[in-house]
Amino acid sequence: MAKPKKEPRPKAETPKGFRDYFGAEVTTRAAMLNAIAGVYHRYGFDALESSAVETVEALGKFLPDVDRPNEGVFAWQDEDEKWLALRYDLTAPLARVYAQHRNDLPTPYRRYAMGPVWRNEKPGPGRFRQFYQCDADTVGTASMAADAEICAMLADALEEVGIPRGDYVVRVNNRKVLNGVLEATGVTEPDQQAAVLRTIDKFDKVGESGVRELLGKGRLDASGAYIDGVGLNEDQAAPVLAFLTSKGGSTAETLANLRVAVGASEMGVQGVNELEEIASLLAAQGYGPDRIVIDPSVVRGLGYYTGPVFEAELTFEILDEKGRPRQFGSVAGGGRYDDLVARFTGQQVPAVGVSIGVDRLLAALHAKGKISGAERGPVVVTVMDRDRMADYQAMVGELRQAGIRAEVYLGNPKHFGNQMKYADRRGSPVAIIAGGDEFAKGVVQIKDLILGAQIAENATVEEWKERPSQYEVPRAGLVDKVRDILAEQS
Repeated sequence: MAKPKKEPRPKAETPKGFRDYFGAEVTTRAAMLNAIAGVYHRYGFDALESSAVETVEALGKFLPDVDRPNEGVFAWQDEDEKWLALRYDLTAPLARVYAQHRNDLPTPYRRYAMGPVWRNEKPGPGRFRQFYQCDADTVGTASMAADAEICAMLADALEEVGIPRGDYVVRVNNRKVLNGVLEATGVTEPDQQAAVLRTIDKFDKVGESGVRELLGKGRLDASGAYIDGVGLNEDQAAPVLAFLTSKGGSTAETLANLRVAVGASEMGVQGVNELEEIASLLAAQGYGPDRIVIDPSVVRGLGYYTGPVFEAELTFEILDEKGRPRQFGSVAGGGRYDDLVARFTGQQVPAVGVSIGVDRLLAALHAKGKISGAERGPVVVTVMDRDRMADYQAMVGELRQAGIRAEVYLGNPKHFGNQMKYADRRGSPVAIIAGGDEFAKGVVQIKDLILGAQIAENATVEEWKERPSQYEVPRAGLVDKVRDILAEQS
């Protein structure tokens, strides 16, 4: 009789585009999100935790550049043959929640949400299929006070987590201003308007002269390839260039330049008026251009938003992978989107929100030295006598009740060296040692592992004697001595 074929063991590997998060990564992210949540809560926003799974119908058309159904999300059919998908952001679920529960929710409804989202896209360096978002939105009011409030709250959140004033700026623009500029060009054909928008989006890369060429006949790129232009004449291109170069030395100057760019466009004038109102409301609260500034160069995402749009940029320098200095760049973005809820209700519901790139902001905090890559481990109570386990548990219980992170070594206690290696691997600051002699004398040995490592690496024998890293204290003084050592380490 043939032997049953063994099934191959599964390969222990993370799926492509996903990653695992350990210890310090998880706790530092949680601490940062908790700090941001505190700011949002202070502004009167309520927490919302919506389902990670939505119907594909509710999610809507999530990627504007693809036509294949369900491309870009992780989707499947349930037992009723209804298509479901993991959420790809936190805004589409908010639209569904508000439409579904609007009769029970206050208007306007302010909510913040934090959690993972999933996108079935091609992964790359720093680009994962699962990542965290941190959003805050106000639904149900068209007042520019809501937009100003979101900008102020974003500035406060950045400062709360450790980005100092002067190292960031929140830039504000308005889709209506751009619509006014398009009106001023006389371009009405949708494909040509889309081409103008794509060209505007390249302003940071190619500058004013490059945009001028791309709006006209075209230009040669850095590789020598010729890129066809949009085909606008000089008069048509003039409002676009005026818009892109309208940033002035003051808010009043910028707004005046924008009014010239939009000309007689009613939509454009309305957009400039909204920006003026936002700037006035922010100034009344003490938020000047050093923190929040009107800046027409913010063009990303303008195809999605219907009004004001904003972006938080970190302005301090870091070194890239080749050691060259560069600015850190954007960590958050948002704006007004008045059409999203209408998909469910048939009626336009005004809304404005912001989304913080969690991983980007964490990377920025690492670069600023606000958080380290390592987390201090627990105090480790070593085991010298298996029969005294209850005594060791009593020690660790007292430490925990005092608010000190601690654990008893639960591996094989036969080799004490292995216990100390374990404590080192855990990043433990202190080890507690007690054997038969210590129990007989009513004392414990407390070893400062941080100081011990420093002395072993740098100090002479004389300095070792002057700075002991191990202390014998009465058993009753265990908690107080550990607390003192941890305070000195901090």
